Amino acid sequence: MRFARFKRGQCLKTVDSCFQDLKDSRLVEETFTVDEVIDILDGLRTVVHSEVESELINTTYTNVLLLRQLFSQAEKWYLKLQTDVSELENRELLEQVAEFEKSEFTSSNKKPSADLIKPKLAPLNEGGSELLNKATTALDEKSKLEKSLKDLQMIQGDQKTNANQDITELENKVAALKCQFEKTLNDSTANQKFLEENLVTTKHDLLKVQDQLSTAEKELEKKFQQTAAYRNMKEILTKKNELIKDLRKKLSKYEPED
Repeated sequence: MRFARFKRGQCLKTVDSCFQDLKDSRLVEETFTVDEVIDILDGLRTVVHSEVESELINTTYTNVLLLRQLFSQAEKWYLKLQTDVSELENRELLEQVAEFEKSEFTSSNKKPSADLIKPKLAPLNEGGSELLNKATTALDEKSKLEKSLKDLQMIQGDQKTNANQDITELENKVAALKCQFEKTLNDSTANQKFLEENLVTTKHDLLKVQDQLSTAEKELEKKFQQTAAYRNMKEILTKKNELIKDLRKKLSKYEPED
């Protein structure tokens, strides 16, 4: 109520200031026409309307924030609150509030109505207060533990995901290396088999060529022996051999005997 009283006083000062500004700025002539008076009042109404509307809106929003704080605390303690909007327009209660305000903020000795001043709640005993504090602490710790557990699960999930990714990458690399090794081995085996087959074929071709060459030499020699030049040469060689034999015999006659 002290805060509301202060804000109300500020609003009233603002309205008074609007009127004072009007007096100082517009009411400088001795006489005014009807139209001038209407214009002055319209301007004043616009200014006062804006100021009052702004203050009413601000008061409404302020009450909402106040109730929000109370409801948040009640929700924390799992309290169920009930309100009766019709009581907000109860004239008797409003008068009691006015009387309470007057007794609180003025020097009057008039006491507020007993209906307005409700008995305060008795404080909790020491055991109940301690139990309530422990319950609050337990709830806070539970919330913290749940958050920590959730964070830990997220971290473990991330680590597990990373580990699975690393394992998958390693498996892929091993599979790729195995596939490459098998391909290389197959290629080597195929190359070795190809070389062995080529070697065998080459050997066969070599033997075939050697055989063909030998046959060609025999045929060439046979054909050469059948030619006239070969026969003439052979006859000449035969005659030379016979001549040499005769000469050796004659020379042997002139050699001294042992």
